[in-house]
Parts: sequence; structure tokens; C-alpha cells
Amino acid sequence: MSERVIKIGLLGLGTVGGGVYRVLQKNADLIARKTGVRLEVAGILVRDVGRDRGLSLPPGVLTDRPEDILDDHTIQIVVEVMGGTGPAFDYVRRALKRGKSVVTANKDMMAEHGKELFDLTREGKSDLLFEASVAGGIPIIRVLKQCLAANRIEAVMGILNGTTNYMLTRMTAEGTDFQTVLQEAQALGYAEADPTNDVEGYDAARKTAILASIAFNTRISFPAVYVEGISRITAEDITYATELGYVIKLLGIVKDTPEGIEVRTHPALLPRQHPLAAVNDVFNAIYVRGDAVGETMFYGRGAGALPTASAVVADIMDAARNIVHRVPGIISCTCFEERPLKEMGRVRCKNYLRLRVVDRPGVLAQIARVFGDNQVSLAAVTQKHSEGTKAELVLVTHEVAEQNLRDALAGLTGLDVVERICNVIRVEGDS
Repeated sequence: MSERVIKIGLLGLGTVGGGVYRVLQKNADLIARKTGVRLEVAGILVRDVGRDRGLSLPPGVLTDRPEDILDDHTIQIVVEVMGGTGPAFDYVRRALKRGKSVVTANKDMMAEHGKELFDLTREGKSDLLFEASVAGGIPIIRVLKQCLAANRIEAVMGILNGTTNYMLTRMTAEGTDFQTVLQEAQALGYAEADPTNDVEGYDAARKTAILASIAFNTRISFPAVYVEGISRITAEDITYATELGYVIKLLGIVKDTPEGIEVRTHPALLPRQHPLAAVNDVFNAIYVRGDAVGETMFYGRGAGALPTASAVVADIMDAARNIVHRVPGIISCTCFEERPLKEMGRVRCKNYLRLRVVDRPGVLAQIARVFGDNQVSLAAVTQKHSEGTKAELVLVTHEVAEQNLRDALAGLTGLDVVERICNVIRVEGDS
């Protein structure tokens, strides 16, 4: 009997697309034995078909016409590795409407348009698989949808952006400032020329939205995520956190609470003994707590051509198996609940604060009074150093509602003894 072939159309041949093509070619025999079919790349959409990409490509496989892939009825799986929410979103919609299965690594598209795309899979009875959209080569989407499906997930907390984790790691190890480390990350290719998406937390927040949607079976889009980045973190904050027994990480956090689902992305102080505290450089990790499994953590490379390609090709293999066995969409959208989100003002955390104040008797009493009036209890207060008539205070609160802390901070700005609130960073993983 001749071997069955399933044809694939690849949208994009950049860093990730090139990695996908290399893995498909290098491991073709192994993939065929595991799936029972031969996967053939029948078309690749690119902007410039004449550019040399350093790959051994069959003649005629490159095209700059999307219809050559989307309208080809022999192509059953479309792999989108273009990124963004412009043409990529349109192409994926068209592919799903034509009954093709889609594999994507596009976090932006899934975080903003996931519901619409999953609705199309029900119409066409096809797959929409997106393992690579959250943490590159780290398996987490499949883990939440299948491996931990018997659990009621209580919390997910992750280091989801390699650029910011690299920067915070270097700041911690070397005591350097934010701008210096950012320039180093750009020189090494870890950070873009415009680093806003990474350093202001938007990249991690989109991944947090996807994780929250799957963990809690409720559609949560990117705009619903509370976001702060790391651009206000200083070398002083790193030093004081270390002295207090913490490390600072940018975290995506989702929690199940009686008041609703918490969905937030921001820097946080983590105790040194927390599993995520030891995740350094460009590595990512996702910590999951379930009611049956307890605590688990998934660690690895969250970006890069081959780690991301590993997840993309695994999804292609799943889509191919489902086509062979005629069960596409067997595990589709899992957002079957409509659970409320918890307002950020009601989220409860411990907090680290750094203040610049006038150095004279009675100042601490005035500050403590403002905190007390707003039901904010202080766990620790330390004067770090003085410069002339000014001093720097580091405070750690007990767990407090966000709104109470905000009210207290507003009260502090009205005190003439408080020159500046230098930073406020939440504390996680202490309980």
C-alpha cells in the first residue's frame, strides 16, 4: 500500500517558520511513524519568493499569493507563523471557513480573536491548535486542556517573557540599572529596537489571557488583563528585595477566588524558596496548582526558532492524526463557562514600598497614621540611607486590598514630609 500523504500550507518563513520547516524535514521519518502519514509542505507564503533563505526548498513551493494555499483543496492543514493580527487573522479565518485545520503560534491573535476563530472550527469541523502561542517549546496548553483536565485549577503563575526575565536576572546578578541591561538585551537580540511590548508587560499579558481562558473555562481577552511592566524597577529595588529574602520577577498571575477570577501581569517579589524564583535568563516557567494534582511546574525555553517549532510541529501531528481518524475538533474550545472577573481594587496582596521622605523626627508617625486610616497594616519598616535632609524608607505591608493601598498612597502624596513614592511592587507566593 502507498503511504498516505497530508499536505500542509505554511504562512510565513521567518524565524519560526524556518524552524518548523527544518523540524518537518529533519524528523520526517519519525513523524510519519508516529502519525501514520507523511506530512508534505505543499506551499509556503512569503513576501519575496526570490530571496535566499538558506533552506533546501522544492521548486515552486514558495508563493506570494495567499490564495495558492487557502484555495487549494488538497492542503488540509494551514500553519500560521506570520504573527500579528492583520493579514494573519484574515488568512486563518479564511482557512477555517474552508474546513482546513489551523496550527498557529500567534498569541496576539488568540488573545484577541480566539472566540471568533473557535466558532469557525465548529462550522467547518476542523482543528485550531495553538500550543506555541504561550510559552514556545514548553507544553502548557495541552497540559491544561488534557493532562490536568480532571482538576479544578486553583492558580496559574508564570514567567512568560524571556526578555524581561533576562533583564531582571542580569540586574539581580550584576546590580546594573534598567537602561544598561536593556541596551545589553538589545545588543544580544533578546529585545527589539522598540522594547515596549516586552518591558511594559503586554507580551506576557496576552499569554496570561490565554492561560486564564483555558484554566478557568471562561473567555478572557487581552484588554481584561491588568498590566504593569518592569520599566520602573531599579537597582535599589533589586538590592532591597534581595536583603528581604526575595527576587523580583515579571509574572502572569491567574487565581480562582470566591469573588471571581484574578487576571493580572506585573512585577512581583517572590520568596527565594519559591520554584519560580530560580528561573533565570531567557527561560520561562509556568507554575500550576490544581485541587487534585497539587503543585506542578513546567520549565524550558519560551521562544526561539526550534523550541517554538517543537510545539508547532507537535500540533501539526495532532491535527494530522485527527484527520486520519476523522475526529477533527475532538478537543476544541473549552470556554464553556462565563465566570466573573475580580476587580483589581479587590485583589489582596502584600506589598513592598520605597519612599523618599524628609529625615526628621515624627515623619514615620505621620506615614503610619495614613496607613492606619486606610486599614493598611505594616509588617516591616526600614530606613535604608540618608542624604542630607532626605531619607529612603522601605516598607512591607501585610496582605491588603489593592484599593485600600491606593487610598493610602493617595494620602501619602498629600503629606509634605513625603517627597516621592519611588516604587510599589506586589509580593506573591508568600503564603
